[in-house]
Parts: sequence; C-alpha cells; structure tokens
Amino acid sequence: MLSLVAGFVNAAGFLAFAVLTTNVTGHVALFAERLVMKDWETARVIALWMSLFLAGAFSSSLIINTIGRNQRFSYVIPLLVESLVLLLVALLGYRFDQSLLARELFAGSLLFVMGIQNAMVSLVSGAEVRTTHLTGTFTDLGIELAQWIRPGQQEKAYLTAKLKLRVTIIACFLSGALAGAYLFRYCSYRAFLFPLGLLSFTLTYDVFRIRAKRYYRRLHFRLLKK
Repeated sequence: MLSLVAGFVNAAGFLAFAVLTTNVTGHVALFAERLVMKDWETARVIALWMSLFLAGAFSSSLIINTIGRNQRFSYVIPLLVESLVLLLVALLGYRFDQSLLARELFAGSLLFVMGIQNAMVSLVSGAEVRTTHLTGTFTDLGIELAQWIRPGQQEKAYLTAKLKLRVTIIACFLSGALAGAYLFRYCSYRAFLFPLGLLSFTLTYDVFRIRAKRYYRRLHFRLLKK
C-alpha cells in the first residue's frame, strides 16, 4: 500500500510541480550542477529539499523510537502527518503559481512526508524494504535472482518469498505511478486525495486488525477458563 502511495506521489508530484518528490538522488546531481553554474538561489532550494527529506526521516525515527516500535501509535502519528500534508496539497494545490517559492513549499512538503514514510517502513522491516524509490529494490532483486538460480541452493523457499516481496513492491510502485499520472491529468490537484484514501484505509485496517486480535485473544482466554 505504501509503495502504491509513493509511486503515485512521485508521478503526480512531478507533473504538478516538476520535481521528483520521493528520493534525493537526482537532486544531488542537480544541486552540484547549480553550484557549478553559480545559480545560488536554485541551489539553496534544492539543498532545502534534501534537508526536508532528511528531516522527515529523522522525525519518523524519533517518534517511533521514543514511543516504542511495538506500540501502535508510533506508526499512526507519522502516517497521520503524511495524510495531513497530502490533504493540504489536494486542497491548496490550485494556488501553485509556478514561482520558485511555491515550488519550494509544495515540493518540499512532499519530500518531507516521503522521508517520513521511507524511514518508517525501513524501521518496520529492519532496513529490508524501501517504498519511496526502486534503486535498492531492483539491486536486491538482481542479487536474489542470481542466488535463486544457483544450483543446489538450500534456501530456495526463503529466497522465493523475498523475490515475491521485491516484485510486489515494484509492481505497486509502478501501478501507483501510472495512477498518479492518469488521475492528475484528469483531476489536477484533487488527485492527491487518492493516496490520502489509501493511507486512511491502511490506518483503519491496522486499527481493526489490532482490535480483532484483542477480541479473539480475550475470547480464547474465556473459553480456556470455562
């Protein structure tokens, strides 16, 4: 679900603000190029974007580690912040006037929440999964494919499960990007309500799942007492 959200934000954010908003790799090259060209103002904006992605990752990690990784609200808070920013972009995007200041604010806010999401998923998965970009995922997929086809591989079932995970992430990111490009073309900034809906569903599902587990645990305990 979060890979789907990131793919959507990446495509829709690029069409809306002409900025890649889910990773900082391209911004590093652009930052260097602007410095060489002595375009200090644009270089400052790009540096701010990279810093906002970093700030998002820092904030997410701080919240999760402070509350505790096993506490539900440690993940709810970062997702609520991301949902709020997407809602504001959907409602206020029509005010985007192509100016450098407007691009700085809108693109920067998306980079911030993508930093939040990327750090959150990285902490949840033990640094095994990234959802906001595919460079590492494709690299891991290539490595694991080479291991999977090696003769006499003893951990084939484990590698198969990991390959399925990588392919699912890539497929979801791509699907999100296609949806983002399509919906932004026809719905403009209101398209950002779609990833907001995905996040709301994710939060609702998580709360329902936890409550269901508690209910069945209590029911099981009562049955054992009888």
